[in-house]
Amino acid sequence: MKKKQQLGGGECPAPWPPAAAAAGGGPGQGGGLMRRRPLSLLPFLSLRDYVFCMATLLLFCLGSLFYQLNGGPPHFLLALRHCLGNSTYLDDHGPPPQKVLPFPSQVVYNRVGKCGSRTVVLLLRILSEKHGFNLVTSDIHNKTRLTKNEQMELIKNISTAEQPYLFTRHVHFLNFSRFGGDQPVYINIIRDPVNRFLSNYFFRRFGDWRGEQNHMIRTPNMRQEERYLDINVCILENYPECSNPRLFYIIPYFCGQHPRCREPGEWALERAKLNVNENFLLVGILEELEDVLLLLERFLPHYFKDVLSIYKNPEAQRKPRTPFPRAKEVNEKEDLFQ
Repeated sequence: MKKKQQLGGGECPAPWPPAAAAAGGGPGQGGGLMRRRPLSLLPFLSLRDYVFCMATLLLFCLGSLFYQLNGGPPHFLLALRHCLGNSTYLDDHGPPPQKVLPFPSQVVYNRVGKCGSRTVVLLLRILSEKHGFNLVTSDIHNKTRLTKNEQMELIKNISTAEQPYLFTRHVHFLNFSRFGGDQPVYINIIRDPVNRFLSNYFFRRFGDWRGEQNHMIRTPNMRQEERYLDINVCILENYPECSNPRLFYIIPYFCGQHPRCREPGEWALERAKLNVNENFLLVGILEELEDVLLLLERFLPHYFKDVLSIYKNPEAQRKPRTPFPRAKEVNEKEDLFQ
């Protein structure tokens, strides 16, 4: 009676809990709702919403694939990013960077005079045809000391050459970074200073193996008795040419263009050593040329592959060669008697 009075007091019984109904299924339902649950992994999404999400994901995957295959984002994404924020767009999508080659693409051989450079340049002409790099040389052979404006002009001309390039010229070390350029890889070859003096002594008088009369151009005012002067007499009798053999000649090629680099002393030597450590990949010795060529082949294979076999094969060096490009130079008189 007490229970009936409570029910009859106008209070309605609590409805059947939906969770309980789903669990029990209720009379005659046999748990049918449990069988439909796998179709509703996300109960708050309808089937249409689920299909829309999957289609969006598919489009995103295809867009990512398109991005990777073309090396950049689609244009409509760039336009959208540009509209959302100019500063972020410019930071992330400025001018495309230059293509970076997987090997040193800028090499400078500022060759020292009478240190085997003629042989190495001949090998470079053969190798440039064989491997397809850009060999750039100069018509100015002996102007090694440059003014600031000349340095800027030469560096600009070298830096605009087609890469990969190898530039070669008799010139003292150039600091590309000082003028805002990318510092190239430097290589060079030196020799025993006394041997270099002997080679230069006879070169000024009789030229080189090319058979040209360039000794008459270099020393037009040399008297015949001086031209045929025995080197032993020159040294023993203290001729000016032999009393100052210029053993310091090699140092400025590594010290640089600073005026003090031309003054024999500890400052120039220390600066040359610093530049060698920081900027030169290799400084070889002419007396060990075969070992030097082997090292160049290992360090710079895109330029010097097979150089040692070519060097040992004189027949390969006698083949006619096509002309190679020369860097633009400022028109200045050559310093023939440096």
